[in-house]
Amino acid sequence: MRSRYSAYATNNAQYILETYAKSEQSNHSLEDIEAFASIANFIKLEIVSTKTSPEFDYVEFKAHYLAGGKHCQIHEVSRFIKEEGAWRYLDGQLYDVPELKVSRNDPCPCNSGKKFKKCHAS
Repeated sequence: MRSRYSAYATNNAQYILETYAKSEQSNHSLEDIEAFASIANFIKLEIVSTKTSPEFDYVEFKAHYLAGGKHCQIHEVSRFIKEEGAWRYLDGQLYDVPELKVSRNDPCPCNSGKKFKKCHAS
């Protein structure tokens, strides 16, 4: 999960595609992954919980990012499957999370303690 977050944060679309489950890779394109990663400025990852079952591993997370002057969040319970010795993302259940406008003098949503204008505003 953390490696996929890092790949999104650094716009490594090839890695994201390769870490989808084999059955899911044809449903995604490098162009779509790159398009999303290029507009999202990822600022924080929170792992909420993890769970293991005989078939799958689950990770509930919140990935915070900035896009278009708004603080956005992906809150998901992801399902991973082990294929060829590697964990791969199969699918996930998304939670509905509102996008919040961030003003220059608001605290930065990355929790740095700085004002947004001194931290992630660009």
